[in-house]
Amino acid sequence: MSDLPRRAVTRTAKLAGLPLGYAGRATLGLGRRLGGRPAELVAAEVQARTAAQLFRVLGELKGGAMKFGQAMSVFEAALPEHLAGPYRETLTRLQESAPPLPARTVHAVLAKQLGPDWRDLFASFDDKPAAAASIGQVHRATWADGRAVAVKVQYPGAGAALISDLNQLGRMSRLVGLLVPGLDAKPLVAELKSRIAEELDYELEARSQQAFATAYDGDPDIRVPHVVASADQVLVSEWVDGVPLSRIIASGTQDQRDRAGLLLARFLFSGPARVGLLHADPHPGNFRLLDDGRLCVLDFGAVNRLPDGLPPVIGPLLRAAIAGRADVVLAGLREQGFVRPSIDIDAQRLLDYLAPGLEPVRAKKFRFSRSWLRSQAIRVADPRSPAYSTGLHLNLPPDYLLIHRVTMGTIGVLCQLEAEASWAGELRTWLPGFVRRRSTPATP
Repeated sequence: MSDLPRRAVTRTAKLAGLPLGYAGRATLGLGRRLGGRPAELVAAEVQARTAAQLFRVLGELKGGAMKFGQAMSVFEAALPEHLAGPYRETLTRLQESAPPLPARTVHAVLAKQLGPDWRDLFASFDDKPAAAASIGQVHRATWADGRAVAVKVQYPGAGAALISDLNQLGRMSRLVGLLVPGLDAKPLVAELKSRIAEELDYELEARSQQAFATAYDGDPDIRVPHVVASADQVLVSEWVDGVPLSRIIASGTQDQRDRAGLLLARFLFSGPARVGLLHADPHPGNFRLLDDGRLCVLDFGAVNRLPDGLPPVIGPLLRAAIAGRADVVLAGLREQGFVRPSIDIDAQRLLDYLAPGLEPVRAKKFRFSRSWLRSQAIRVADPRSPAYSTGLHLNLPPDYLLIHRVTMGTIGVLCQLEAEASWAGELRTWLPGFVRRRSTPATP
């Protein structure tokens, strides 16, 4: 590829081929079952081939198609095992890899962004990408002063590709139903579209990354690489080696899983208080566990600007829910817009809807797991469940959209890690209002 396929008709045709390919394999599978092959074996083969096609198409298109695939990979832990299995490895690969762009295209971007003498900035530059993501790929290099650096180069045509893909995916609800049953793609696609402009601006990302790097400089638990140089479509930052969370999910020890999960939660909850920013892309490809036990955080293209920290009402409402104060919870959710004024809903029924999801912060220690997440997904998505009808009465205010995405995405990763920790302890430290502060008597 010389750059991303830009013509909408080309990208649309490739995306449309996904469900058609699935239908063709399903028909062939039916023939094989009629021919005597076991149904389970045939179904597994069809799912595996569909997963392979998914990676190839989303990976080659990059842009919004691949970004959507990355977002789906966070939620695979909620799927039944017989559905999730064939897709898990393929979707995880989307978090860190994709077919690379040729060196000549990368060089052209560097020359345009850093100047025709861009090579003078580097002592060495590896043309083979070390990682590839939805709108850019990363190369390892050595800066002129000898520092090892990561050079993120944006794909030519990424903006047009993002818009084209997300518009198409938003119209193809059946596609998502075939690939990941149970996932409602519309809110996910809408939220991704709203972040396009920011994620394409590497100068903006550089400022966000440096703000985090400065705030966490010397932190015993979190490492954020400092920015070395930046342009509109190129970002150079310190290179950091470590074990990707995707590898820990696949084969890490329980100690690694618990440590990575605890620090992931600590970083995401502490960011708004320490930086005024919330890292808003919690998929495993953006995190590394370092040899010294710290968590390294990468990719700051998606952030939520919260200069005053997390909304101060979240902590008290969460505390009220844990205490069983149903009327207080309903009143607070109405005030914040989660329950519209015209909606009549029973306070206790609402609390019953929320209560099972609060288990991780009610317990002294809690182990997230795929089975726990699947049980929660079934509870709220099954039309026969009382929770299903309650959920239909709830609204997600725009101000909470990214906070909700980060929360759900983090829970998905913690369930993939099967991490155990004192999650309530992190909330007590970082969530405003979660701990009731005793008032100090006035001095006479």
